[in-house]
Amino acid sequence: MSTQKAKSLLLKILSLLSVIRGYNIFVLIAAQYLAAIFIFSEDQSLKNIILDQHLLYIVLATVCVIAAGYIINNFYDVKADRINRPIKTGLDSYVRQETKLTLYFVLNFIGFCFGVLVSWRAALFFAVYIFGIWLYSHKLKKHPISGLFAATCLTVLPFFAIFVHYKNFSKVIFVHASFLFLVVMIRELVKDLENIKGAIANNYNTFAVKYGEKHTKYTILLLLVLTLVPATILFNYQGLENMKYYFYTAAFTLIFIGFYTIKATDKNEYRLIHNILKILLLVGVFSLLLIDREIILDKVVHVLD
Repeated sequence: MSTQKAKSLLLKILSLLSVIRGYNIFVLIAAQYLAAIFIFSEDQSLKNIILDQHLLYIVLATVCVIAAGYIINNFYDVKADRINRPIKTGLDSYVRQETKLTLYFVLNFIGFCFGVLVSWRAALFFAVYIFGIWLYSHKLKKHPISGLFAATCLTVLPFFAIFVHYKNFSKVIFVHASFLFLVVMIRELVKDLENIKGAIANNYNTFAVKYGEKHTKYTILLLLVLTLVPATILFNYQGLENMKYYFYTAAFTLIFIGFYTIKATDKNEYRLIHNILKILLLVGVFSLLLIDREIILDKVVHVLD
């Protein structure tokens, strides 16, 4: 293979990884497995969880469907992204739109098939999820309230699939879910502020466009206050052990974000807030490892038995 062809292939691979946001996909896989091990499957050994074929199919289905979702979102947002993310858009352009659309349908089909391997209910869930992502990308994201709630729900839904698989309906899980839901919603509002120029240029009636920067900030502050409620409950919950320190950190981080949001005025400041929230969510995923050491030991011991 010539140097030119090798370079072209590398650029296409990097472009594709950029389109499907490979980093986010990796984090999603880690998040689903860690949540399955430390939150949803209290009585199962590590071996049983790792070797659970249905869990593997759910994770693979989620990966395929979300990767396809990023593709269709990229397809519809190409004009806005030229304004909001010019560098990323330039990298994404190395893969043709026709190729992206073909991959979109292939990934959705594979994801649905993995759902069928679990059960007809899982297949129905992923069929609805696929339609929901398309509807959000094509219609809902252009409207302030429906776009905000749809984006938040679509982000949280992959964990709902794991939750239903293990049928664990404890109260602490609902508190975790409410914390995640609120933080994700805050992130979506910050993204609206960050991308407001591209939204206006492409007639997207997002929350920030519809209600203005000032009222969007007020909404973020309200949600930040609400987020402190589940955070307080969780860092006082004994079963979380050392993970409580994550929620201490999260509470202080959210308070800082509140003060910084009031003063923020330009895209770079909103991007900083957005990145802090992404890091907060990422750290939250891996802080699941801090939950009760006895749970980890019990699961490992079961492997050795």
